[in-house]
Amino acid sequence: MQPTTPEPDSAPAEVVWPTAAVPGRPGYPPPEAAPATDDRAPDPVPADEPAEEAVPDPDSTYGSALLDELRARIAKFVILPSEQALDAVTLWVAATHLQPAWQHAPRLAVVGPAKRCGKSRLLDILTETVHEPMLTINTTPAAVFRSITDEPPTLLVDEADTIFGTPKMAEKNEEMRGLLNAGHQRNRYVTRVVGNDHTPHKFATFAMAALAGIGDLPDTIMDRSVVIRMRRRAEGESVKPFRSRRDTPALHDLRDRIAAWARPLLDEAADLEPAMPVEDRAADTWEPLVIVADLAVGSWPRRSREACARMVAAEVEVEEEQPGGARILADIRSVFVAQREVDSLSTDELLHHLRQNAESPWAEWGRSGLTARDLARMLNQFGIKPGNVRLADGTQRKGYMRNKFIDAWRRYCPTVHPVDTEPAAAVG
Repeated sequence: MQPTTPEPDSAPAEVVWPTAAVPGRPGYPPPEAAPATDDRAPDPVPADEPAEEAVPDPDSTYGSALLDELRARIAKFVILPSEQALDAVTLWVAATHLQPAWQHAPRLAVVGPAKRCGKSRLLDILTETVHEPMLTINTTPAAVFRSITDEPPTLLVDEADTIFGTPKMAEKNEEMRGLLNAGHQRNRYVTRVVGNDHTPHKFATFAMAALAGIGDLPDTIMDRSVVIRMRRRAEGESVKPFRSRRDTPALHDLRDRIAAWARPLLDEAADLEPAMPVEDRAADTWEPLVIVADLAVGSWPRRSREACARMVAAEVEVEEEQPGGARILADIRSVFVAQREVDSLSTDELLHHLRQNAESPWAEWGRSGLTARDLARMLNQFGIKPGNVRLADGTQRKGYMRNKFIDAWRRYCPTVHPVDTEPAAAVG
């Protein structure tokens, strides 16, 4: 007869597992697990030891409630491409009411691939909620920088593609682009002569600006912008029609309450140096939005940094996919990897492999595909030039040595492939 197992006095404690660690949140990276001694399942967490939990967001405040209300108002009339984009637009609007505090004036680039993506409707909402909106339709650059004071307006530029869409347009509007570029940073002035005696006078350019258009704006503007990539509404997505007479009073009331909350915080905002999830110009551009979130408290500090990290990373991916720039470097890196990291490739062989990539633009580049001259011109900006290289069969031809790319790969496309530091042998 088999012995019986005594019944336990009480039911076993419920198993409670630790919260999964998520990159960018407290508790990441997780501690290394202890090596298992056998194949049995791990013991449950004792009931008297609480599981690790994510740090909760601070309680809501008046400032965070205002941002929540503004976010809901924007979402009522416009469908943004992501929750992070909606958070970013909300914070950007609030940041316009604290412009004297900022060292950098972030641009808001509202771009889309075609008409009817909601770009102009978003600008309609911005017009009624930002600080001192200044629509620049048919406005000359001279009139714009004469309107910028120590309390700058918020510049709103619709149909920006009609200003910068073609080389001829861009050349004609070079002064406006220069004003928008210079105005990203404080203390960047333009000098013009004024009066009958033509006295030189310095005009300020510092002001936040939102620009909407079809297709990407010039690189110099995109690089200084929080980029919102709009898209057409899908079936089933709907928004409330915006009617100025009906909806503007409520937006103005909210705008005035945000301004009244923000103005007493001007000095505090100017002194804050928040921890940022990005670096360099992206950090300069996003810093005002993160500061506004930190002032508002609630869930906004966490959400602002999540939006910053994700949206900046998305723009890096877009940039890497653009012809030229980091795209050509990444595709050349792939060619060298496919050729087993050879020391060098002739120009003809490298061009052949680049054109064979069905997902790249190089086969249709120009009239007959990417040429040796095109390739040399693209790589010259990175300090990479063709020269005599020794090939595997012992012959010498014009081409490129792999070790000439290593520094550029590290700087412009570090996530594509790991790059070693071992130099290739140079041709004497």
